[in-house]
Amino acid sequence: MKKTIPGLAILASLSCIWAQAPAAPARPKLLLVIAVDQFRYDYLTRFRKEYNAGLAQLLTQGAVFTNANYEHMPTVTAVGHSTMLTGASPIMSGIVANDWYEKETGKITTSVQDQNSELVGGDGVGSTPKRLLVSTVADEIKMSARGESKSIGMSLKDRSAILMPGRMADAAYWFTEENGSWVTSTWYMKELPKWVADHNAGRPADQYLGKPWIPIWGGPALHKLPSTPDTMFYSNVEKSPYGNDILERFAELAIENEKLGQHAGIDVLTMSFSSNDKVGHAYGPDSPEARDMSVRTDRLLGKLFAYLEKKIGMRNVLVALTADHGIPPMPEANAARKMPGGRFKDKDFSDLVETTLQAKFGPGKWSVGKKGEQIYLEPALLEQYGASEVREAAAAALRNFPHVLRVYTKDQLLRGQAGQDKVGLRTANGYHPARGADVVVVLEPYWMFGTDTTSHGSPFGYDTHVPLIIMGAGVKPGRYHQAAAVNDLAPTLATILEVEVPAGSMGRVLLEALGRSGL
Repeated sequence: MKKTIPGLAILASLSCIWAQAPAAPARPKLLLVIAVDQFRYDYLTRFRKEYNAGLAQLLTQGAVFTNANYEHMPTVTAVGHSTMLTGASPIMSGIVANDWYEKETGKITTSVQDQNSELVGGDGVGSTPKRLLVSTVADEIKMSARGESKSIGMSLKDRSAILMPGRMADAAYWFTEENGSWVTSTWYMKELPKWVADHNAGRPADQYLGKPWIPIWGGPALHKLPSTPDTMFYSNVEKSPYGNDILERFAELAIENEKLGQHAGIDVLTMSFSSNDKVGHAYGPDSPEARDMSVRTDRLLGKLFAYLEKKIGMRNVLVALTADHGIPPMPEANAARKMPGGRFKDKDFSDLVETTLQAKFGPGKWSVGKKGEQIYLEPALLEQYGASEVREAAAAALRNFPHVLRVYTKDQLLRGQAGQDKVGLRTANGYHPARGADVVVVLEPYWMFGTDTTSHGSPFGYDTHVPLIIMGAGVKPGRYHQAAAVNDLAPTLATILEVEVPAGSMGRVLLEALGRSGL
């Protein structure tokens, strides 16, 4: 009888097993990350019957995480967008707010303002990702050196366009209200590509001059845009569904002209729909405007997916959708429901801090920041009178202010004394030692800073609970009810794409939604 060599027999058996194992899904050619600014999670459920296009496709073909939250405070645009593809909360990313007092310069700065850069396609100071202290998934794809890849971000807002793709992006484009054009900065290039310049020359926003905003279900116009092409008009375009239309059209042009999804490596396109946020602030989440924007977002995503199917095939696209924060109801709407809530002015808090510290320590301009919940104090006066004692005096006064839930000093946060409940943990995660405020205020639920609109920033569910959906090869469709964080998106995408997890990631891999790797 013929003998079989043991080693060959084992190899033969393994060959049979490998032959029967499913092949690994093809690596995507394009990573498409979509942020819908100020899109509460419950917009997915409240308006579900009206979705029949892009959102419907994501909800039926994607992995839908029903309990995804941000684990930081403040819940604002810059912080949310910096978290999506880094997995890092402000304690790691350094992006602590939309704007903050910068001790090095003694001035208020935005999250992306950069005096060493210039606008390209416009006039003035440019915006860059230089304050982002960690890598993004897009950066890690670039550093993996797996062939040529392009990374492009776009949004009506500069911070939303810039912070998602990260520091190594080939381009980030945003819309300027000054002349209705798409611009970038010298961080990325010295002049606009021809396709962008040509698109700007066609005045893409001007087609909406004097256009009424008629809701998708018909009836009378909700609003009508101005008829003069000036800053007021372009600002109002952004506060209408037509701002999102302008962004989607620009994305199609970028896919076509930059050949996204057609390079040897993995290309990245990040998009943030800012008009939803501007509408939500002005009219609130219970308004017909918010409903119409949500349904139109579904239609617009359907249009984008159809374009991608035609250009490169959706089977080659890994899609992720989330939002940067939610929004509470208008205080007036809550009052009609017998619910709590109301508004403060930033000045209410800064005036209290000024009078308290002047009475206790002496004259001077004590407050140097402008945000009600993030109070920065004059560094020279802190040094003169003792930083810890001054901060605690300010905090003690604020703790007695009506509808203030908690007040933390920098000293407490640096010592890890914020507490272990959600409010404390989210406040601590949102605090960066070098950039954080001297005093941080948390208002009671449904109370906010502002005058006549609604606003966000709190550690509560209406601001932290957002959609998180991933769709594409290697993802198991379904509804997942486990607790998740938006921080989990970056390590999950990195795992699917087989690149390094971003350096500052604080999230976990969402293994429950991943298919077999085939490895």
